[in-house]
Amino acid sequence: MVKVLFVCLGNICRSPTAQGVFAKMVEEADLGDAISVDSAGTHAYHVGSPPDRRAQEAARRRGIDLSPLRGRQATAEDLASFDYVLAMDCDNQSHLLAIAGELGDKVQLFLEYAEDIPDLEVPDPYYGGRSGFERVIDMIEEASRGLLADIRRRHL
Repeated sequence: MVKVLFVCLGNICRSPTAQGVFAKMVEEADLGDAISVDSAGTHAYHVGSPPDRRAQEAARRRGIDLSPLRGRQATAEDLASFDYVLAMDCDNQSHLLAIAGELGDKVQLFLEYAEDIPDLEVPDPYYGGRSGFERVIDMIEEASRGLLADIRRRHL
């Protein structure tokens, strides 16, 4: 089983969206028995909270239900148990590296898997409007395709 963890700041916008998008791709590829997907935040601001309403709406428009997900904080144990630990931006990557120790090589920026996106960071849409959430989900879909291809190539 290949285990993938998506991480943002509070685990209510970007990382649960990535979890939902990637989980859907995994299921559509009939790889649910080979790949598990989770998400977390680097901070405990929203532990136990559902994803942001706007993130849920953007995902729902693409056939993805984020409503069962709940925010949680990333732990050192996550770094030990996940094969891919994918940060949405450089700040969150730095926080993960601080708890990773010798497991730091597992921590990457998620957009490294997006061939057609020159940016390295998925922007936080929290303080913006609907278009920000749509842009984020577009970026996540592109990076998810690249990630799935990488997992297939390296692990399956």
